Amino acid sequence: MAIAAALTLLAGCATTSGGNSANNGESGARRELATNSDLTDAQRRARIRLELAVGYYGQGQLTVALDEVKQSLSSDPQFADAYSMRGLIYMDMGETGLADDNLQKALKLAPDNPDIANNYGWFLCKNGREKESIAYFQMALNSRSYLSPAKALTNAGVCSLKMKDSVSAERYFLQAFQFDASNPLTNVNLAMMAAGRRDVEHARFYMGLVTKQDALNADVLWIGIKVERKLNDRVAETNLVTQLRRVYPGSAEYASYQRGVFDE
Repeated sequence: MAIAAALTLLAGCATTSGGNSANNGESGARRELATNSDLTDAQRRARIRLELAVGYYGQGQLTVALDEVKQSLSSDPQFADAYSMRGLIYMDMGETGLADDNLQKALKLAPDNPDIANNYGWFLCKNGREKESIAYFQMALNSRSYLSPAKALTNAGVCSLKMKDSVSAERYFLQAFQFDASNPLTNVNLAMMAAGRRDVEHARFYMGLVTKQDALNADVLWIGIKVERKLNDRVAETNLVTQLRRVYPGSAEYASYQRGVFDE
């Protein structure tokens, strides 16, 4: 989900550097929201560098992405989205302290940015602070400007599962499904929950939506494998295992499969 979160960073870039608004020239009047035409040349350069960083991050080239973020912040040291991106990169590198510092810096610069709130919530969830994470997902969902509510709802569902709160988790996943019925992480988790209560019809329905997707992340494939195992469909399970082995041979998920750890 981190990659998906990163790809939405640029949606609000015009309003997250050095404050979120530009003065309309009237003393005491309301301030207008900043748009691209209000950006300085340095800020435009920073955004171009961030776009490159997001692209490299999506390809798994973390060191190159990190260098692009460094250049982005060199042009605009107050660019909140760049700090958020750097936090995600450090998170994937296992640099937990640096990830936390950068994401908190991003939040201080842009406290109303829902994408940054979602990113920080995901960081907390990934690092054993699931209870804290829910507040940040809710912060993102409360924002009228948030364009990706399905992501925060799915993240909240995943973190609720980590807290063994299946009731809240299913509620979050079902709400996410209403916003985006094609999200594979949402659907595979709904399939898993249906399979767990032997609701084969719904499990098959959600897995059907998952397998329509061309490219699936390792976590989605791994949950899908466990779903098909619960449904006793060895052919479907083998197909997913083949994808996991071919695309993510060095992943933690494939290592779990090799160890036969299906109940974690």
